[in-house]
Amino acid sequence: MLAVYGCCLLRLQGLPISCAGHAARMVPPYDQTKYARIGSAIEYAVLHLKVQEIVVIGHSARGGIKGLMSFPYDGNTPTEGLEIIFYSDFIEDWVKIGMPAKTKVRAEHGSEPFGGQCAHCEKEAVNVSLGNLLSSPFVRGGLVKKTLAIKGGYYDFINGTFELWSLEFQLSNPLSV
Repeated sequence: MLAVYGCCLLRLQGLPISCAGHAARMVPPYDQTKYARIGSAIEYAVLHLKVQEIVVIGHSARGGIKGLMSFPYDGNTPTEGLEIIFYSDFIEDWVKIGMPAKTKVRAEHGSEPFGGQCAHCEKEAVNVSLGNLLSSPFVRGGLVKKTLAIKGGYYDFINGTFELWSLEFQLSNPLSV
């Protein structure tokens, strides 16, 4: 069985696929209180449905990423000169889960036009989500037992391409400092 995490609720009847989705498809860090809905979907998929893979899929021209990239660094006022997609308590707080992706893209691609930065951030936000999956004890447990794999995907619907990548996970011996 496969768990798919995307930005919309997928309805794939008859297939052994569990789907979870919502606006801006960010996977938050594990938090039993703040993100209970997402955490319970991940727990159910891993422990009860026994999924063997979780695939986090991003896509081109994401409104959530465009909104994230257009937010000011301090989160208080819109950035001058940039089109702000949305500015609200709930949505802004949700897409801020992707701030590490935005920070990395600005550092590595800050000289590129805004649209190019958004394209880089669309993929990097998938990597942030994969990292956040590792904060879930259910995901970590499945990875350690080798009963679970996590992958990232990116669908460029403008060019009709799909990329898929794996996250390599291994335990290392503790280090003494």
